[in-house]
Amino acid sequence: MAANGQLTVAAILVAAGAGQRLGAGRPKALCLLGGRTLTERAVARFAAHPAVRDVVVVAPPTHLAEVAELVARVQSQARVVAGGALRPDSVCRGLDATAPDVDAVLVHDVARPFVPAAVISRVVAALSAGAVGVIPAVAVTDTVKRVESGRVRATLARESLRAVQTPQGFRREVLVAAYARARSEGLLADVTDDASVLEAAGHPVDVVAGDQHSLKITTPWDLRIAELLATVLDRDGQPAAADALGEPR
Repeated sequence: MAANGQLTVAAILVAAGAGQRLGAGRPKALCLLGGRTLTERAVARFAAHPAVRDVVVVAPPTHLAEVAELVARVQSQARVVAGGALRPDSVCRGLDATAPDVDAVLVHDVARPFVPAAVISRVVAALSAGAVGVIPAVAVTDTVKRVESGRVRATLARESLRAVQTPQGFRREVLVAAYARARSEGLLADVTDDASVLEAAGHPVDVVAGDQHSLKITTPWDLRIAELLATVLDRDGQPAAADALGEPR
């Protein structure tokens, strides 16, 4: 912890995925939005945030030098390390690359290149207030049904449902221990987000407001929407903060 009592925070940006569903013919992290890659845009968000001291980028091993060159344009002090075969492997490599004095980590997917500074601030504030795990989330606006074998089995109450975003924030030592436990129990193959690793270890995970601007780019359609959003944000700057946890209208 810093001498002023504030948490020492590192951002781990996960950029090692192949992006097969995007169909771009190259890793998703290297796709362009308005002349800048997803990696550059995501790194810029965290490098500019006053609560984030360090940035670690976990890159595709096949494009390590290329990602390192891109990252250096935005944050010369950022570390770039090779990712693993699965997302949990990449996160663990990012954790290994953080400095020993880091108290908390923010694990973020570069597939969400427009995360507002206000969301990062809310996650860090919750960690500073004592939470060991924090996720940003938005209300679910669609009706959600559980379907099996082509038939509806249940309609879920959307009032209690949230769509989870990143960055997800954690006390570093808690996340490291939770991942070690999940690995020893053979659970990593089913992990889709880092908070579920803490949940499996019995730790509470707090929820703060996410933001609709922090959309995830997964498909070609997502990329088209993101290109439009990039045009607006590059012209107008950061989106206004929004309380996205409220119930949909």
